[in-house]
Amino acid sequence: MYGELAMIPERIAQIEATLRSNSQIPEATRAELLSLLDGLRAEVAPLIETHGESAQNIVGSADAAAQAAVRRGEEPAQADEALEGLTDSVREFEASHPQLVQVVGRLAHTLSNMGI
Repeated sequence: MYGELAMIPERIAQIEATLRSNSQIPEATRAELLSLLDGLRAEVAPLIETHGESAQNIVGSADAAAQAAVRRGEEPAQADEALEGLTDSVREFEASHPQLVQVVGRLAHTLSNMGI
């Protein structure tokens, strides 16, 4: 389990690389998404120790949503599922980690504005 948890920062870095390399995402939107990923990284870091599985789910959901952003328009139902999964992944932390919920909400909103 620890090995998987250690991979969370690496997975966020992979999401960033995916967003940086996609020329179809407008520059302003890409900058906003990258900023939100920085916020996600900061908010997920403490969860790795206390709620490892949940941290993995959150980052996995963010990855799925980012992949949907890269492939937008190809599979709308899958994109909707990715956004719903991202939002659901933090629901249990609304009271204890409001900043995390806010970052994920903004991330989902930005992706939704892209037509995801």
